[in-house]
Amino acid sequence: MKTTTVRRVAYLILAVALFVVVALQVQNSARALRDPAILTGYYLFGLMVLLGLFNLRKKLSMVPLGKASAWLRVHVAGGFLAVALFWLHIGKLWPNGLFEQLLALTFYLVSLTGFAGYVLLRMYPSRLTQSGIEVIYERIPAELAAIREEAEALILRCAEETNNDTIARHYLETFHWFFSRPRHFWSHALGSRKGTHWVRNEVNNLRRYLNDAEQTYLDRLADLAFIKNRIDYHYTAQSIMKVWLLVHLPLSVAVLAFAVWHFILVHVYVL
Repeated sequence: MKTTTVRRVAYLILAVALFVVVALQVQNSARALRDPAILTGYYLFGLMVLLGLFNLRKKLSMVPLGKASAWLRVHVAGGFLAVALFWLHIGKLWPNGLFEQLLALTFYLVSLTGFAGYVLLRMYPSRLTQSGIEVIYERIPAELAAIREEAEALILRCAEETNNDTIARHYLETFHWFFSRPRHFWSHALGSRKGTHWVRNEVNNLRRYLNDAEQTYLDRLADLAFIKNRIDYHYTAQSIMKVWLLVHLPLSVAVLAFAVWHFILVHVYVL
Protein backbone atom coordinates (compact mmCIF):
# COMPACT_ATOMS: atom_id res chain seq x y z
CA MET A 1 0.00 0.00 0.00
CA LYS A 2 1.15 3.55 -0.72
CA THR A 3 2.13 5.74 2.20
CA THR A 4 -0.77 8.13 1.60
CA THR A 5 -3.24 5.24 1.57
CA VAL A 6 -1.81 3.87 4.82
CA ARG A 7 -2.14 7.27 6.46
CA ARG A 8 -5.69 7.66 5.19
CA VAL A 9 -6.66 4.27 6.62
CA ALA A 10 -4.89 5.10 9.90
CA TYR A 11 -6.97 8.25 10.32
CA LEU A 12 -10.19 6.31 9.65
CA ILE A 13 -9.16 3.66 12.19
CA LEU A 14 -8.51 6.43 14.71
CA ALA A 15 -11.97 7.84 14.02
CA VAL A 16 -13.54 4.43 14.62
CA ALA A 17 -11.57 4.05 17.86
CA LEU A 18 -12.75 7.45 19.07
CA PHE A 19 -16.34 6.53 18.27
CA VAL A 20 -16.00 3.30 20.26
CA VAL A 21 -14.66 5.27 23.23
CA VAL A 22 -17.59 7.70 23.08
CA ALA A 23 -20.09 4.84 22.69
CA LEU A 24 -18.70 3.17 25.83
CA GLN A 25 -18.97 6.46 27.72
CA VAL A 26 -22.57 6.75 26.57
CA GLN A 27 -23.32 3.30 28.00
CA ASN A 28 -21.71 4.23 31.33
CA SER A 29 -23.66 7.49 31.39
CA ALA A 30 -26.93 5.65 30.79
CA ARG A 31 -26.16 3.19 33.60
CA ALA A 32 -25.55 6.14 35.92
CA LEU A 33 -28.99 7.50 34.96
CA ARG A 34 -27.48 10.55 33.24
CA ASP A 35 -28.65 11.84 29.88
CA PRO A 36 -26.10 10.54 27.33
CA ALA A 37 -27.25 13.13 24.77
CA ILE A 38 -25.48 15.82 26.81
CA LEU A 39 -22.18 13.97 26.57
CA THR A 40 -22.48 13.22 22.83
CA GLY A 41 -23.64 16.78 22.22
CA TYR A 42 -20.44 18.19 23.71
CA TYR A 43 -18.30 15.82 21.67
CA LEU A 44 -20.22 16.52 18.46
CA PHE A 45 -20.14 20.30 18.93
CA GLY A 46 -16.40 20.25 19.58
CA LEU A 47 -15.80 18.09 16.52
CA MET A 48 -17.88 20.41 14.33
CA VAL A 49 -15.80 23.38 15.47
CA LEU A 50 -12.63 21.41 14.66
CA LEU A 51 -13.94 20.59 11.19
CA GLY A 52 -14.78 24.24 10.66
CA LEU A 53 -11.16 25.15 11.36
CA PHE A 54 -10.13 23.35 8.16
CA ASN A 55 -11.31 26.27 6.04
CA LEU A 56 -9.44 28.66 8.33
CA ARG A 57 -6.31 26.55 7.82
CA LYS A 58 -6.65 26.96 4.03
CA LYS A 59 -6.88 30.75 4.39
CA LEU A 60 -3.74 30.75 6.58
CA SER A 61 -1.64 28.64 4.24
CA MET A 62 1.39 30.86 4.86
CA VAL A 63 1.36 29.99 8.57
CA PRO A 64 3.19 26.72 9.46
CA LEU A 65 0.21 24.82 10.88
CA GLY A 66 1.06 21.46 9.37
CA LYS A 67 0.63 20.03 5.90
CA ALA A 68 -2.65 20.70 4.11
CA SER A 69 -2.81 17.01 3.14
CA ALA A 70 -2.77 16.02 6.82
CA TRP A 71 -5.51 18.53 7.59
CA LEU A 72 -7.56 17.11 4.73
CA ARG A 73 -7.22 13.56 6.07
CA VAL A 74 -8.27 14.78 9.53
CA HIS A 75 -11.21 16.61 7.95
CA VAL A 76 -12.38 13.51 6.06
CA ALA A 77 -12.01 11.14 9.01
CA GLY A 78 -13.62 13.73 11.28
CA GLY A 79 -16.53 14.05 8.88
CA PHE A 80 -17.27 10.33 9.06
CA LEU A 81 -16.93 10.47 12.85
CA ALA A 82 -19.30 13.46 12.98
CA VAL A 83 -22.00 11.52 11.11
CA ALA A 84 -21.65 8.57 13.49
CA LEU A 85 -21.75 10.86 16.56
CA PHE A 86 -24.78 12.67 15.14
CA TRP A 87 -26.71 9.41 14.89
CA LEU A 88 -25.54 8.44 18.37
CA HIS A 89 -26.60 11.85 19.68
CA ILE A 90 -30.17 11.85 18.31
CA GLY A 91 -30.63 8.06 18.55
CA LYS A 92 -32.26 7.82 15.10
CA LEU A 93 -31.87 9.01 11.53
CA TRP A 94 -34.41 11.84 11.71
CA PRO A 95 -35.23 13.86 14.86
CA ASN A 96 -38.48 15.35 16.08
CA GLY A 97 -39.13 19.09 16.25
CA LEU A 98 -38.93 21.69 13.48
CA PHE A 99 -35.64 23.27 14.56
CA GLU A 100 -33.98 19.89 15.12
CA GLN A 101 -35.17 18.73 11.69
CA LEU A 102 -33.78 21.87 10.05
CA LEU A 103 -30.46 21.30 11.80
CA ALA A 104 -30.45 17.64 10.73
CA LEU A 105 -31.26 18.53 7.12
CA THR A 106 -28.42 21.05 7.00
CA PHE A 107 -26.06 18.57 8.65
CA TYR A 108 -26.90 15.85 6.11
CA LEU A 109 -26.44 18.29 3.22
CA VAL A 110 -23.03 19.29 4.57
CA SER A 111 -22.09 15.62 4.89
CA LEU A 112 -23.22 14.78 1.36
CA THR A 113 -21.48 17.77 -0.20
CA GLY A 114 -18.40 16.99 1.87
CA PHE A 115 -18.28 13.45 0.52
CA ALA A 116 -18.81 14.78 -3.02
CA GLY A 117 -15.97 17.24 -2.48
CA TYR A 118 -13.65 14.46 -1.35
CA VAL A 119 -14.42 12.53 -4.54
CA LEU A 120 -13.76 15.64 -6.64
CA LEU A 121 -10.45 16.31 -4.88
CA ARG A 122 -9.40 12.71 -5.49
CA MET A 123 -10.36 12.84 -9.16
CA TYR A 124 -9.75 16.25 -10.71
CA PRO A 125 -6.39 17.60 -9.44
CA SER A 126 -4.42 14.58 -10.67
CA ARG A 127 -6.17 14.67 -14.04
CA LEU A 128 -5.50 18.39 -14.37
CA THR A 129 -1.82 17.68 -13.82
CA GLN A 130 -1.90 14.88 -16.39
CA SER A 131 -3.43 17.22 -18.98
CA GLY A 132 0.04 18.65 -19.56
CA ILE A 133 -0.95 22.32 -19.24
CA GLU A 134 -1.55 24.76 -16.42
CA VAL A 135 -4.08 27.54 -16.73
CA ILE A 136 -5.56 29.92 -14.16
CA TYR A 137 -9.35 29.74 -14.13
CA GLU A 138 -9.81 33.50 -14.54
CA ARG A 139 -7.48 33.43 -17.57
CA ILE A 140 -9.41 30.73 -19.44
CA PRO A 141 -11.65 33.12 -21.49
CA ALA A 142 -8.59 35.05 -22.67
CA GLU A 143 -6.73 31.81 -23.47
CA LEU A 144 -9.66 30.52 -25.53
CA ALA A 145 -10.03 33.83 -27.34
CA ALA A 146 -6.33 33.80 -28.27
CA ILE A 147 -6.58 30.22 -29.61
CA ARG A 148 -9.70 31.10 -31.60
CA GLU A 149 -8.02 34.15 -33.13
CA GLU A 150 -4.96 32.08 -34.05
CA ALA A 151 -7.14 29.38 -35.61
CA GLU A 152 -9.10 31.89 -37.70
CA ALA A 153 -5.91 33.66 -38.82
CA LEU A 154 -4.56 30.25 -39.84
CA ILE A 155 -7.69 29.53 -41.88
CA LEU A 156 -7.46 32.85 -43.72
CA ARG A 157 -3.78 32.35 -44.47
CA CYS A 158 -4.50 28.85 -45.78
CA ALA A 159 -7.20 30.14 -48.13
CA GLU A 160 -4.95 32.92 -49.43
CA GLU A 161 -1.85 30.76 -50.00
CA THR A 162 -3.53 27.62 -51.37
CA ASN A 163 -6.41 29.30 -53.25
CA ASN A 164 -8.68 26.69 -51.72
CA ASP A 165 -11.44 27.25 -49.15
CA THR A 166 -12.10 23.63 -48.15
CA ILE A 167 -10.70 24.06 -44.63
CA ALA A 168 -12.42 27.45 -44.28
CA ARG A 169 -15.82 26.02 -45.18
CA HIS A 170 -15.35 23.07 -42.84
CA TYR A 171 -14.28 25.46 -40.09
CA LEU A 172 -17.48 27.48 -40.44
CA GLU A 173 -19.58 24.31 -40.39
CA THR A 174 -17.95 22.54 -37.44
CA PHE A 175 -14.81 23.99 -35.84
CA HIS A 176 -16.31 27.45 -35.38
CA TRP A 177 -18.82 25.88 -32.98
CA PHE A 178 -15.98 24.15 -31.12
CA PHE A 179 -13.68 27.18 -30.84
CA SER A 180 -16.42 29.67 -29.90
CA ARG A 181 -16.54 28.68 -26.19
CA PRO A 182 -15.83 25.72 -23.83
CA ARG A 183 -17.46 22.54 -25.13
CA HIS A 184 -18.21 18.97 -24.00
CA PHE A 185 -18.73 20.13 -20.40
CA TRP A 186 -20.53 17.04 -19.09
CA SER A 187 -18.26 14.65 -20.98
CA HIS A 188 -15.23 16.26 -19.35
CA ALA A 189 -17.03 16.21 -15.98
CA LEU A 190 -17.55 12.45 -16.26
CA GLY A 191 -13.98 11.80 -17.39
CA SER A 192 -15.00 10.92 -20.95
CA ARG A 193 -12.65 11.53 -23.90
CA LYS A 194 -15.50 12.63 -26.15
CA GLY A 195 -13.83 15.98 -26.85
CA THR A 196 -10.60 14.33 -27.99
CA HIS A 197 -12.48 11.84 -30.16
CA TRP A 198 -14.59 14.62 -31.68
CA VAL A 199 -11.52 16.62 -32.73
CA ARG A 200 -9.76 13.54 -34.11
CA ASN A 201 -12.83 12.46 -36.11
CA GLU A 202 -13.35 15.92 -37.60
CA VAL A 203 -9.70 16.17 -38.58
CA ASN A 204 -9.67 12.69 -40.14
CA ASN A 205 -12.90 13.35 -42.03
CA LEU A 206 -11.51 16.56 -43.47
CA ARG A 207 -8.03 15.28 -44.26
CA ARG A 208 -9.04 13.10 -47.21
CA TYR A 209 -10.30 16.16 -49.12
CA LEU A 210 -7.08 18.15 -48.82
CA ASN A 211 -3.92 18.40 -50.89
CA ASP A 212 -0.42 18.34 -49.40
CA ALA A 213 -0.26 22.10 -48.87
CA GLU A 214 -3.54 22.14 -46.99
CA GLN A 215 -2.52 19.16 -44.84
CA THR A 216 0.11 21.33 -43.14
CA TYR A 217 -2.49 23.89 -42.12
CA LEU A 218 -4.84 21.17 -40.96
CA ASP A 219 -2.13 19.72 -38.72
CA ARG A 220 -1.65 23.11 -37.06
CA LEU A 221 -5.41 23.54 -36.69
CA ALA A 222 -5.61 20.10 -35.06
CA ASP A 223 -2.86 21.07 -32.59
CA LEU A 224 -4.83 24.16 -31.61
CA ALA A 225 -8.02 22.12 -31.25
CA PHE A 226 -6.36 19.57 -28.96
CA ILE A 227 -4.89 22.36 -26.81
CA LYS A 228 -8.29 24.00 -26.64
CA ASN A 229 -9.87 20.68 -25.63
CA ARG A 230 -7.43 20.39 -22.70
CA ILE A 231 -8.29 23.93 -21.63
CA ASP A 232 -11.96 22.96 -21.82
CA TYR A 233 -11.22 20.18 -19.34
CA HIS A 234 -9.59 22.69 -17.00
CA TYR A 235 -12.65 24.92 -17.33
CA THR A 236 -14.98 22.02 -16.47
CA ALA A 237 -12.98 20.67 -13.53
CA GLN A 238 -12.23 24.06 -11.98
CA SER A 239 -15.83 25.25 -12.48
CA ILE A 240 -17.22 22.18 -10.70
CA MET A 241 -14.79 22.54 -7.78
CA LYS A 242 -15.62 26.24 -7.42
CA VAL A 243 -19.36 25.57 -7.48
CA TRP A 244 -18.90 22.79 -4.92
CA LEU A 245 -17.06 25.17 -2.59
CA LEU A 246 -19.80 27.80 -3.00
CA VAL A 247 -22.33 25.18 -1.87
CA HIS A 248 -20.37 23.34 0.83
CA LEU A 249 -18.93 26.36 2.62
CA PRO A 250 -22.22 28.26 3.24
CA LEU A 251 -23.86 25.01 4.36
CA SER A 252 -20.97 24.42 6.79
CA VAL A 253 -21.39 27.91 8.23
CA ALA A 254 -25.15 27.38 8.51
CA VAL A 255 -24.90 24.04 10.33
CA LEU A 256 -22.32 25.49 12.73
CA ALA A 257 -24.61 28.45 13.43
CA PHE A 258 -27.54 26.09 14.06
CA ALA A 259 -25.34 24.01 16.35
CA VAL A 260 -24.30 27.09 18.37
CA TRP A 261 -27.95 28.12 18.77
CA HIS A 262 -28.90 24.56 19.75
CA PHE A 263 -26.03 24.56 22.28
CA ILE A 264 -27.33 27.83 23.79
CA LEU A 265 -30.92 26.60 23.95
CA VAL A 266 -29.89 23.39 25.72
CA HIS A 267 -27.89 25.26 28.34
CA VAL A 268 -30.59 27.88 28.93
CA TYR A 269 -33.72 25.71 28.99
CA VAL A 270 -32.52 22.18 29.79
CA LEU A 271 -29.40 22.24 31.95
